[in-house]
Amino acid sequence: MPVSAACDWPQQLGARLSTELLEAHRGLGSVLRRSPLRHRQDTGRTPASPRRPARRFCVVNTRFPLSSPVMRKRNNSLTPELDGGSLLDRDPDLKQRPGGRAEGPAAGDHRGPAEERTMGKPFRRLGLLGKVKRFMLWLLVVYVSVPFLVKLCPSIQAKLVFLNFVRMPYFIDLKRPLDQGLNHTHNFYLEAEVGLRIGVWHTVPAHMWREAQEKDGDWYDSMLSSTHPVILYLHGNAGTRGGDHRVQLYKVLSSSGYHVVTFDYRGWGDSDGSPSEGGMTSDALFMYDRLKQRLNKTPLYIWGHSLGTGVATNLVRRLCDRGSPPDALILESPFTNIREEARSHPFSMVYRFLPGFDWFFLDAITANNIRFASDENVNHISCRLLILHAEDDTVVPFHLGQKLYNMAAQSKSLSGHKVRFVSFPSSLSYRHKFIYRSPELPNILSDFLGTVSQ
Repeated sequence: MPVSAACDWPQQLGARLSTELLEAHRGLGSVLRRSPLRHRQDTGRTPASPRRPARRFCVVNTRFPLSSPVMRKRNNSLTPELDGGSLLDRDPDLKQRPGGRAEGPAAGDHRGPAEERTMGKPFRRLGLLGKVKRFMLWLLVVYVSVPFLVKLCPSIQAKLVFLNFVRMPYFIDLKRPLDQGLNHTHNFYLEAEVGLRIGVWHTVPAHMWREAQEKDGDWYDSMLSSTHPVILYLHGNAGTRGGDHRVQLYKVLSSSGYHVVTFDYRGWGDSDGSPSEGGMTSDALFMYDRLKQRLNKTPLYIWGHSLGTGVATNLVRRLCDRGSPPDALILESPFTNIREEARSHPFSMVYRFLPGFDWFFLDAITANNIRFASDENVNHISCRLLILHAEDDTVVPFHLGQKLYNMAAQSKSLSGHKVRFVSFPSSLSYRHKFIYRSPELPNILSDFLGTVSQ
């Protein structure tokens, strides 16, 4: 036999061993018989021994020691006890090349399904445990980092209060209120300050919808001088003037015979600028003055919801200080001040009992000149006040609205003015923004405002 052919015995052996391993794992009833090996010739060695009878053997797996329990167990299930050491002793030609690693595909590169299952499960379990540990560590790092980020960067807390960057629904075109089912609404823009444009919607009473088709802004302005009352609506944080629950309220109020004028504060929706408490109040004052100029003796009411109640009390306080209070103030889901609201908000639940919560979070709010102190403002308001609050409100807890009402009822500036608190039971599931669903709402408004529901 040529020398080159004789040197190929490891590859031949590896191929045969790999084949027999695959056949054994596929459930064959017997192990293939190995043919006798051909011995080298012309190498100076003794002549090849006579042909030996074929015998069973175990597969050498380089991933486990030949005498390991795993291999012994496998060998016992396939063949009589015959480990790798005895195999090499009885057949001196089966030797590994220098370096201790056999060539060919039988060097542990191919594993059967049973071996994959045996080796894979422990590693998968360890991998899952490691992922869980890394995830928990990541949560801990985030939990500890957030208070310091808020304290070092107070602007973060301001964004969390206003949430003006959250625009829901995302794909609404505010220039087309008709897409929201408001076929009697006009969209337009006003310059509240030099270089500051804000987006506005004006919805006329529902019975005017036919007449309102294809009309321009001048017609809508002229309708303000009609006998129908006007409500200036101040929305809360997040979203835009086109938010679904807000649109549904416009429809209810419009069906009850009210003009509804609403707008997006600076930094919200398609309005210019950046949000701030002072800026929001200035925008509301600008809108109020513009409406007042176009009204004769038509009543003008101010309606604030959630964060908008803080803007509303700021606005009405300014109006009362200058001697021109509105005809009525309506607060839906109000709070006393922003510190108490932030402490009660669901977002603060995970940090509420953290030592230094006030220092980390609440002081960061006031550092941005954000107060919305309605509890102070009610002591300077002199007009009718109606408070609406659902008992199952989780965003602004019910007890804050009740607390504000108790303060208003004891306010000297409100003595002689009608102050009313209307609660909605938890069984109705109105929560924070669905009071518009109440069939009693039009009657509540007409009774309080002295208007006739249409």
